[in-house]
Amino acid sequence: MQPPLVILAETLKGKHLNLCSMAAQSTASPTDPLPAGFQLEGYTIQNKVGGGGFGLVYLAHDAQGQAVALKEYLPVGVVARQGDGSVQPITEADQGAFRYGMRCFFEEGRALANLNHPNVVRVLNFFRANNTVYMAMRYEQGDTLHRLIHAEPTTLLEPFISAIFIPLLNGLREVHARKLLHLDIKPGNIFIRTDGSPVLIDFGSARQALAHGPSAIAPMYTPGFAAPELYKQRDRMGPWTDIYAIGASLYACLAKQGPPAADQRLEADTMVPAAQAYAGLYSEGFLNLIDEMLRLPDVDRPQSVFSVQKRLVELARQNDQAKPNLMAILRSRMGWS
Repeated sequence: MQPPLVILAETLKGKHLNLCSMAAQSTASPTDPLPAGFQLEGYTIQNKVGGGGFGLVYLAHDAQGQAVALKEYLPVGVVARQGDGSVQPITEADQGAFRYGMRCFFEEGRALANLNHPNVVRVLNFFRANNTVYMAMRYEQGDTLHRLIHAEPTTLLEPFISAIFIPLLNGLREVHARKLLHLDIKPGNIFIRTDGSPVLIDFGSARQALAHGPSAIAPMYTPGFAAPELYKQRDRMGPWTDIYAIGASLYACLAKQGPPAADQRLEADTMVPAAQAYAGLYSEGFLNLIDEMLRLPDVDRPQSVFSVQKRLVELARQNDQAKPNLMAILRSRMGWS
């Protein structure tokens, strides 16, 4: 089944990076990053700053010297780095999966390049080089919600959580309005800039598409944040799939970890509802909304991001929540100047 046109992006995971140089090598292993100083399409690699099983992220500079985050499509176990920096499928059997995933990656870069929203990672350019594809993204400074959750000695307060998620949902609404899905929302993929504004990063749908193409690669789900339909009945994916992940991310703000994995919940649901576990610490409406977003049947969840955002706004008003001083909290917890 041909996947829907969806988008993938990843940006830098933090402000304070160890930008060490990397010496060029005459030979390369399958997972070697490009060396410092390597040039392609007007960009100069400084060093690797992140990445996972399906790609690497570099700090690079364009021809004008502006910093960018450069994402390289490099599925581990499928391709090997050559001495000249190019990549090649390891075996003939890997050709189909690699080409299919590369096409998904490229098309998603094209879609994201046409989406200019302050709460969605910005793709500046996408191109083919080294027998693979790249996305150049706006360099962001800040850190992830995941790190903020674990830097806070106590649970995050409801006004603070709402102040992050209400604007974040503006970006997700724009994604869904374009018939696109994220498919990997989690605190680690919610980036908070140093001005306090949130942005969605690292769209995961090309990885999911690759898992169902020719010579399929096993999908990479994030336990606790992936909706049940990602494990079964993938034809039922829709906005409610991302809504489940938003609910799990909200739950993590309370519990400092996601709920039990959805495939486990389908077998035996041991999740303690937020309304039960955190009664008295948060408003009843806020906890009930989280539980509704985490319902296993997709038809029982809120069906649109707008409906979720509207309820968060209404709850903030009903509870007379004063807007928190986001920057003061971020500077204190994250050590930002």
